Amino acid sequence: MFWNKNRSVPPEGLELSKQCQAEAEQLYRSGKYHCAEAVMETIRRRFAAQLPESIVGAVSGFGGGSNSGCICGAVSGGTVALGIILEDKKETSHLTKELHTWFKEKYGVTCCKTIRQTHKGACPVLTGEVAGKVAEMLASKSN
Repeated sequence: MFWNKNRSVPPEGLELSKQCQAEAEQLYRSGKYHCAEAVMETIRRRFAAQLPESIVGAVSGFGGGSNSGCICGAVSGGTVALGIILEDKKETSHLTKELHTWFKEKYGVTCCKTIRQTHKGACPVLTGEVAGKVAEMLASKSN
């Protein structure tokens, strides 16, 4: 079953989304994690705590738009997190498209370089928002 953006999220799913948003933003602001790592670590903690923290290293190269300014690292980290949690190629692909569409509607682009020029200082906030959105999507899927 695929996630339906028109499907309502139960209150506990919305609360989890807000918690993930705050946690990822805090991790980013701590300086220990960049955008992709903060999203991945937050989702790992909330949805797959049995996985080692070292799995966050799988997204370490995505910070700063993969260090080239291309796709937003938070979106990349969210995409990897979806794949790890769902373990289903079709669902992951579908939800990734939903995540990218949502992000593009919110920020206009998924290009890190452009976002940092047009939304200066937004990285901590958008990192939290992406983690919250991924959590919301996963919570909706499980109901």
